[in-house]
Amino acid sequence: MKKVLFATTALIATSGMAAAEVTFGGFGRFGLFYQEGNDATVGNDDMRIEQRFRLTATGTATADNGLEFEGRIRWQTDDQANGNSNIASRSSAGFAMSTNGFRLDVGNVSDVIDSGDVVNYYGYGVGLTSFAEQSSAFNGIPASGFGVASDDSETLPTVKLRYTVGDFTVAASVTNGTSAQDTTAGTATSREEYQIGVGYNFGNYSVGAAFGNEEETDLVGGAVTLDNDFWAISFDGEIGAFAFSILVGDSDSNDETMYGFSVKYDVSDATEIRFAFSDSGLDAEDEVVAIGFRHGLGGGVSLRGGIGQNTSGNTVADLGVIFNF
Repeated sequence: MKKVLFATTALIATSGMAAAEVTFGGFGRFGLFYQEGNDATVGNDDMRIEQRFRLTATGTATADNGLEFEGRIRWQTDDQANGNSNIASRSSAGFAMSTNGFRLDVGNVSDVIDSGDVVNYYGYGVGLTSFAEQSSAFNGIPASGFGVASDDSETLPTVKLRYTVGDFTVAASVTNGTSAQDTTAGTATSREEYQIGVGYNFGNYSVGAAFGNEEETDLVGGAVTLDNDFWAISFDGEIGAFAFSILVGDSDSNDETMYGFSVKYDVSDATEIRFAFSDSGLDAEDEVVAIGFRHGLGGGVSLRGGIGQNTSGNTVADLGVIFNF
């Protein structure tokens, strides 16, 4: 994402020079979104205006010893199922410290699978909204990342450590806290999650694997309400104008092994065709299948669209423009 410097750079004169800066960046998108069957809910329509505006503020500083520090917060507004737009939501903060191949993330940050450090979980998304990805039909594999929430929401803290040396990367994350509580009813739920993964790049190809466990406990009754083991493996590559990603995963919450893949083909320097497939393996769910395109208009602006079906077997399609800033 192209960052635009929005604030002045603060220089602090000491025995050495330490620099800090604040940047703002993000994107906007708008267009049309169609989802068959959405009008089954009163007040919703199959066709609606799609819109999203995202603004992320990032503050960075470098200490005299070379340690790099980062903090960020986000604001975002989206369309709703009834076609209306919500008032911009905001995020809790995420922090990071990095040096010589090490990176420590703390707070409202991505876990190992969501970060893409070792596993390509999402692949080449189709459509303006990436409504179809190679993991769209996957169940029971948590992939939590930096994002916004409503005013009454609380974000569980995550700690993630990543180390990269050459073409090899190893990462681990832990999320722990009280995920839900109702003081009136006297209920509360604690959540613990860990993920560990490794990845390796060789030439135009890369492979990665991650596994973990999530557990939720009723703090009042003491009963374990969720104990879910999961894993995911991805393989990616590029051959000329063609690029692919393959994903396989499993979890205790899904009775069958899940798999998906996505591909991208560059028709020209400005235009690419994308295809995504995802299957939970469950008889009760349909496969996610979609095809779409992206066409660059220059200046960080592109026209995007796609059509396909979701796990309910309903047709989904979108078309619109996205611009980065």
